[in-house]
Amino acid sequence: MARLIAFNKPYGVLSQFIDAKAPSPRPTLSAFIAVPGVYPAGRLDRDSEGLLLLTDDGGLQARIAHPRFKAPKRYLVQVEGEPDEAALARLRAGVDLNDGRTLPAQAERIDDPALWPRDPPVRFRKSVPDCWIALTLREGRNRQVRRMTAAVGHPTLRLVRWAIGEWDLEGLAQGEWRDVELPKRG
Repeated sequence: MARLIAFNKPYGVLSQFIDAKAPSPRPTLSAFIAVPGVYPAGRLDRDSEGLLLLTDDGGLQARIAHPRFKAPKRYLVQVEGEPDEAALARLRAGVDLNDGRTLPAQAERIDDPALWPRDPPVRFRKSVPDCWIALTLREGRNRQVRRMTAAVGHPTLRLVRWAIGEWDLEGLAQGEWRDVELPKRG
């Protein structure tokens, strides 16, 4: 039977078990997960935090990670400035990036989420406000959320992937993992 693990990846951790640039002080998944035979279903950049799913089933890994299956991914994004409705509408319509137009996204302003502190903390500037948005995508280009928010004039300060499809971080502390239910076949 396949195994599926949800991991709350801390900032600065690589989404792999071995650092290809070893020897290196960069932490990897092996510092947190000692389960043989599981591999990440997708990636989460080193400077991003949050949900990373791991499995020992190659078919399940593809269904979760491959863009053709369009699993929704929900991100909580702290951005510089305060996006107005026009900026959010641009995110919802799709944004032109250097590798083409993104698919439409769900985008909304949200209250500051109750998250763990980030280490190191996000830089704070008295003269520049910030706020949080929730952004749900159905594709996964390289550094897409960061490029999208920058394209609408609000660079990303902190990025937390909260959910992938039916799985989320609810009740999972930073650096912890748990086995989760396999997807329903349908």
